[in-house]
Amino acid sequence: MKPSSPIEGFYRKPLLLRLSSDGKLGSSATPWMRTETAGVEEALQDSEIDMGDLTLNGERYPGILCFRVIGTDYIWSGLYYWRIVAAGFVFLLLGMVAVGLRYRRGRRSYLINAVIAMEKYRFLIRQLVSRDFKTKYKRSILGVFWSFLNPLLTMCVQYFVFSTIFKSDVSNFAVYLLIGVVMFNFFSEACGMALTSILGNSSLITKVYMPKYIYPLTRVISSLINLAISLIPLVIVCFVTGVRFQKSAVLSIYFLLCLVVFCLGLGLLLSTSMVFFRDTQFLWSVLTMMWMYATPIFYPETILPEKFSFVLTINPLYHFLKSTRLCILDGISPEPVVYIQCLLIALGMLLIGALIFHRHQDRFLLYL
Repeated sequence: MKPSSPIEGFYRKPLLLRLSSDGKLGSSATPWMRTETAGVEEALQDSEIDMGDLTLNGERYPGILCFRVIGTDYIWSGLYYWRIVAAGFVFLLLGMVAVGLRYRRGRRSYLINAVIAMEKYRFLIRQLVSRDFKTKYKRSILGVFWSFLNPLLTMCVQYFVFSTIFKSDVSNFAVYLLIGVVMFNFFSEACGMALTSILGNSSLITKVYMPKYIYPLTRVISSLINLAISLIPLVIVCFVTGVRFQKSAVLSIYFLLCLVVFCLGLGLLLSTSMVFFRDTQFLWSVLTMMWMYATPIFYPETILPEKFSFVLTINPLYHFLKSTRLCILDGISPEPVVYIQCLLIALGMLLIGALIFHRHQDRFLLYL
């Protein structure tokens, strides 16, 4: 039975279902019923609904009438999705126009200064990125191919362990796992390389003048190249396992970019801390391991007890990872508020890292 128009406004309200038949007495159609009420009685009692018996053609039958209700749960942001997207685009455009007008009036901003510095030191940035990339694969037979092979091998090992031994029930677990491996590997590598970016370039910093934030930036860019290469096996595994790419898959780029911005901000913070506290590198290795287990990379988030659900809420990496999986595996777009949330997390980390880095960068030479 399907109503001619949607029935709305009855969420969590009891409804009366009345069945009638045009057949003669004794020959009416029999509705589907079940006599095993295990678990059903408790659920009905909890909802304070009178049990009673099924009455059919004037006779009472023990059992419960079973039926299925199909409906749609609307989310307010989903009803105005494109309006919210258009408003966000207009807001971004107005921000860019405001920055441009400030520049034409001779008033600089941090964004304009960063763009000018990157253009001015473009050659040096390219050389630093190339050096980091070559150093990583120096004397390696496979070379850059390891960026392709490493996440694939990691996925194979963890897939065998968690799908065979621990019996993970996540649908399309291979892609679910590989998305987590690729994103966390980038996070760990980018922040780990940025951590030693100032100390590792102490000889250049003491001899050549250039904005010091360029050094953590080039480390993150180098890791970003590895991330781009790591996406190739992800796409291949998606095709092999039968994942049907929807339009929402393109939206995953947004959350990857939010992750890059977040890693840059955290990298600026870690590189500053490393100059003054050399124990930062050891603490970071422990923190990285804790962060890995606190993020649902190889396990479903549903296995966490409710009392520990706050761990996911305060975990920035979880929000980026969940949204990316939603776009690729489920083929749907997250709510507009999720885009704003991820952007605020990324920009907030970048702002904190940049402020701390800018405040202490003049003292770096005293501790190198």
